[in-house]
Amino acid sequence: MQLTLNLVATGLGLLAPGAEALLRFSCSQLVVERLDPLVNPGVVGTPHVHQIIGGNALNASMEYPRVDIPSEATCTTCTFAEDTSNYWTAVLYFRARNGTFKRVPQMPNAGFESAKGGMTVYYTPSYSGGKVTAFQPGFRMIVGNPTYRTEEQAKKFRQLTYTCLDNIMTRSGETLYLPKKVCKAGIMANIRFPTCWDGKNLDTADHSSHVAYPSSGTFENGGPCPSTHPVKIPQLFYEVIWDTRAFNNPADWPEDGSQPFVWSYGDPTGYGNHGDYVFGWKGDALQKAMDSNCNINCPQLKTQSIQQANQCTKQTVVNEDIDGWLTELPGGMPVTDATGKVIG
Repeated sequence: MQLTLNLVATGLGLLAPGAEALLRFSCSQLVVERLDPLVNPGVVGTPHVHQIIGGNALNASMEYPRVDIPSEATCTTCTFAEDTSNYWTAVLYFRARNGTFKRVPQMPNAGFESAKGGMTVYYTPSYSGGKVTAFQPGFRMIVGNPTYRTEEQAKKFRQLTYTCLDNIMTRSGETLYLPKKVCKAGIMANIRFPTCWDGKNLDTADHSSHVAYPSSGTFENGGPCPSTHPVKIPQLFYEVIWDTRAFNNPADWPEDGSQPFVWSYGDPTGYGNHGDYVFGWKGDALQKAMDSNCNINCPQLKTQSIQQANQCTKQTVVNEDIDGWLTELPGGMPVTDATGKVIG
């Protein structure tokens, strides 16, 4: 893990001057399929494909308190063994000139080279000091909106971006849209969640209204929480690297030179970038880590190797091909533009 510490401290540029603590860890891929326990609870074969990491208590139906995630999970794909939460995003596809689709594989982040796809997950307590309240049992949230197709819409959410990687260490030039040029080392999706909570609701109908961004400034510069959402919570942040290198030949791209990637929810723009989270840390482990100001490594938490995390799996329940050359996106999801018009 020393390599990881050095990467964050000197190479990634993620820590603002006042930041002294964060958790940064690898979570390997648990399953890739059409499940969404938040938006479509109980449904097997939801509208679009997700890639999901974390604990193997994952199920189509995960209502709290009927389902106690930490008690039901027997393993996790995360290197902090007490984290049986589930984290998920949509899946990126390449669309060929003939209209067929191919799933873009994922690749591990710098310092986590033996991870099986998945994501890098961050929990940052605060950039300005003060008490930070860890998420509570039953807590869940979504950031972003898969129906968005314009920059104006995307700006409603802060810091949902993409990085076009020249190499695995590239951390500059973030955009709100999918990169429109060849990215030599892949495309990284950056998903940062709001950092203020209303202190009452573990979830809301839209899975978003119970959390908010600082009322002024940003989380990084210590902006205060609004009076409606006065409780500071950790900043949850995903980095997901899509290995687009096999699709970097411009001759395979659309004849007009437009970028060829599309999300599994039919978004060719990238403005619908979003992420989902269901809390599942055991006991008070996350609060302990936040109070201890752990910096990458955290002696207060139980850990497992990436190789051990890779052994945690979940059998798919939706029987369909998601990896071959497909004539349509899984679930028949259409590709649409900003007007809702079906493309191709």
